[in-house]
Amino acid sequence: MRVGVVVFPGSNCDHDAVHAIEQVCGHQAVPLWHKEPDLKGVEAVVLPGGFSYGDYLRCGAIAALSPILGEVKRFAEGGGPVMGICNGFQVLCEAGLLPGVLLRNASLQFRCQDVLLKVENGETRFTRALPASAPLRIPIAHADGNYFCDDATLATLEGEGRVVLRYVDAQGRASPEANPNGSRNNIAGIVSARGNVLGMMPHPERACEAVLGSTDGLGFFRSLLA
Repeated sequence: MRVGVVVFPGSNCDHDAVHAIEQVCGHQAVPLWHKEPDLKGVEAVVLPGGFSYGDYLRCGAIAALSPILGEVKRFAEGGGPVMGICNGFQVLCEAGLLPGVLLRNASLQFRCQDVLLKVENGETRFTRALPASAPLRIPIAHADGNYFCDDATLATLEGEGRVVLRYVDAQGRASPEANPNGSRNNIAGIVSARGNVLGMMPHPERACEAVLGSTDGLGFFRSLLA
């Protein structure tokens, strides 16, 4: 499978995503430069983490207007799978491919730590290879990961099973203490109405090999590539 990894000025997790796709999963990763409106025939797209355009204006705001995003939108509207990780999640929200917005962390601090995640919907294109029992341990690294949406949107996301990942404690409870950024309902990841676009703040590409301390992120890529 050919997976496009979009590269913006300020991306810093694009090589991590390429490594996870190619070296760990054995598929082909195709870097896609932000100025080139060409997806080069890829079958899936990953928007990686980082600080696109230096987070100028708002996180993901300028990246959402880049030439490549027009093609990503058309790809997603045609049913193509798109995964946005951290800054990629922010870009997807700014581009209107996912509802809501990522605000500054409630603590007003950059948070770089492992978090525990509960898989709330294991039947999406991105989660079918994930275990549904014990919480996943995956790192975060963000200052603007506080997911916010209005009450009506939140009710839709929850009612339609579009909340895919939730921050939880060791007992699997979505407690305030387990929430690293203040996200509504402890939301860590959501999917689009069609289920083909995923946005998540944690970094699965940094949890794909035992040497990194966890392989819990590998299931996201295995699901995408299946």
